[in-house]
Amino acid sequence: MKLKKIAALGAAVGLVLSGIGLASTASAEPVSNSYVAVGSDTLQDAMNALTNGTNASGSYVRILADGQTIGNFDAFGSPAIQTKSGGPFFARPNGSSAGRDALRRSIDGANWSASGNTTPARSITGQVDIARSSSGAGTNANAEGRLLYVPFGRDAVAYAYKGGNAEWANLTAAQLKGIYEGTITSVGGATIKPRLPQTSSGTRSFFLGAIGVTNPSGVADASNTTVPENDATILGDGEIIPFSAANWVAQANNVASVNTIAASTGVSLGSPVSGATPFTGTAPSLVPNAAFYSNTTFGRDTYLIVQRARVQSSFTYSGAPSYDPVLANLVNSASITSLTSFSLSPLAAGSVKRKFGFLAPSSTTPVAAYAQG
Repeated sequence: MKLKKIAALGAAVGLVLSGIGLASTASAEPVSNSYVAVGSDTLQDAMNALTNGTNASGSYVRILADGQTIGNFDAFGSPAIQTKSGGPFFARPNGSSAGRDALRRSIDGANWSASGNTTPARSITGQVDIARSSSGAGTNANAEGRLLYVPFGRDAVAYAYKGGNAEWANLTAAQLKGIYEGTITSVGGATIKPRLPQTSSGTRSFFLGAIGVTNPSGVADASNTTVPENDATILGDGEIIPFSAANWVAQANNVASVNTIAASTGVSLGSPVSGATPFTGTAPSLVPNAAFYSNTTFGRDTYLIVQRARVQSSFTYSGAPSYDPVLANLVNSASITSLTSFSLSPLAAGSVKRKFGFLAPSSTTPVAAYAQG
């Protein structure tokens, strides 16, 4: 992606000597001195590595905002977070749609609250700059849209299951549809119980769309707001749940913050794509399988969402914020020092993201979208 007026090396790769403030002793999360990212669990570990610094690619990589640290907040943790010094504590956005909507509230000034979170609704103007999203713009895509979805990396959605039998390793989309609509309750003679992550999960919405399910009536916890995504420890015997292939690879490669698959006996990752497994190799050196990720049904690009007028100087409207060259550089995929770069240089974000199970996105072209939805 090429954005106008890119600041030269607006984000730097290197070690920051100054410390990061803490929101509180209990949360132990950073209070940003520049920009803040919230949202998708699927992207959070790769973003944590990039913003906090990592040697995952063999060289030390840290993405900075003109020398300043970036605050990346996990999807799960304490109910409330404080993202900027002196700012309010507000409900933690716990997924792609929640991250997008928190960004919207940060822009428009309306009160923010999160479903299932008891933290009081309050204004969060200016508290969120970037939303991590494992879902695209969808029907909100529009050339005049005021949000911009910038491709971050290519993922694919598979499913994790516990127990079962050999037939569970390669369930078809039709079988998965039946399982999640309640018309199929056993496979290979073994009872199968579908689970879903929280309602704000982009992985959840993508998976249900991929298998053609609009009413997951076969799922006991279909309306839950707290079941975490990409967490193998929540599975009981005979249960199945959608799972990001990238997140599975990151956990198996021991670069994710928590390796839930190692802590879960008898959990496997199944493939709904005939003839293609989600990854190749042996842990801790798994590699994403391009044949699986390129599938048009189960492969997906993931995104960082930003306010468009802040990163494209040519896009203006009444009341638009000032163009921000530093934020623009952070989402400029043509810049080796950006979060969205997929250069495989050992010093670039792409090499790190590959260790976390992502491949290059199918397109680096950003997608404009309406702010609503």
